[in-house]
Amino acid sequence: MTTLEPVLGDGRRKANTLAGGLSSAVLLRAASDAFVKLDPRRLTSNPVIFTTWIVALLSTVSAVAAVVGSQPAGFAIQIALWLWATVLFANLAESVAEGRGKAAADSLRATRVTTKAKLIIDQKAGTIVPTPAHKLGVGEVILVEAGDVIPTDGEIIEGMASVNEAAITGESAPVIRESGGDRSAVTGGTTVVSAWIKVRVTAEAGNTFLDRMIAMVEGADRRKTPNEIALAVLLAGLTLIFLIAVVTLLGLGKFSGVAIDPLVLGALFITLIPTTIGGLLSAVGIAGMDRLLKVNVLATSGRAVEAAGDVDTLLLDKTGTITFGNRMATEVIAAPGVS
Repeated sequence: MTTLEPVLGDGRRKANTLAGGLSSAVLLRAASDAFVKLDPRRLTSNPVIFTTWIVALLSTVSAVAAVVGSQPAGFAIQIALWLWATVLFANLAESVAEGRGKAAADSLRATRVTTKAKLIIDQKAGTIVPTPAHKLGVGEVILVEAGDVIPTDGEIIEGMASVNEAAITGESAPVIRESGGDRSAVTGGTTVVSAWIKVRVTAEAGNTFLDRMIAMVEGADRRKTPNEIALAVLLAGLTLIFLIAVVTLLGLGKFSGVAIDPLVLGALFITLIPTTIGGLLSAVGIAGMDRLLKVNVLATSGRAVEAAGDVDTLLLDKTGTITFGNRMATEVIAAPGVS
């Protein structure tokens, strides 16, 4: 069963705006990440691009050797430049897709960092110290009053309050949360509408609901879908087949007395293997999640992204999932005779 959920709906519309376009900051970060991804340890997950990286490295060595030996190096330099451009393009495509998600994640992360908690350090005296939400530890007790955002996941140990959970569940109607029973758990990012509660922190920094949302939005938690895995295996198989074919040409050339430049064979090999598909495979998977994010939908798995592409009709059990939840005035019309 696939799952599609609203992305922290009412309270996180800013993330949708940031993820909606390619700003200069996103492009600069993507360009920087494209060079970072040249690390062979990162490229091993994509056999096609990793193979291109190896041939590009060998071509570069050949070009440098030709220059040092005062031999014609124009062809070798040209091949090396084209191959490095191919690898960088694949990395850039993936980095751009990831960057859009990271921009939205940065907005969510900023919300977590700027949220202040009322930490109770002395229960009897009622001493309260304002503390950033990301510095709260498990077992600490905080006070949340009407109008406050619950800073982290926890359990109510005292009090009862009406909590607006639209930012998490999309449900527009506030729910009652109270100590004891099965209605005592609260989630970070929700808002207390009335009364007050004392909450014991139950999640460490980095393991809260909001942290998990951030990880999924920026792609860190994205798992490859079965279709992606199958296509990756197919590409790896084709790469191996073409490698055998190219190596065979080297042997046939020697048998026929024809000297074949290994650089030409390397260029032929890269031309034969499906570098474009291999280069864009990761970017396509991340871009699918990003398209859903732009309409404030978070896919909790890659399979859900693929399923969303085949959806024609969507049935919902409540309107709060797709609306802002809170009533808003769109126009003020004065009565006759009233300015």
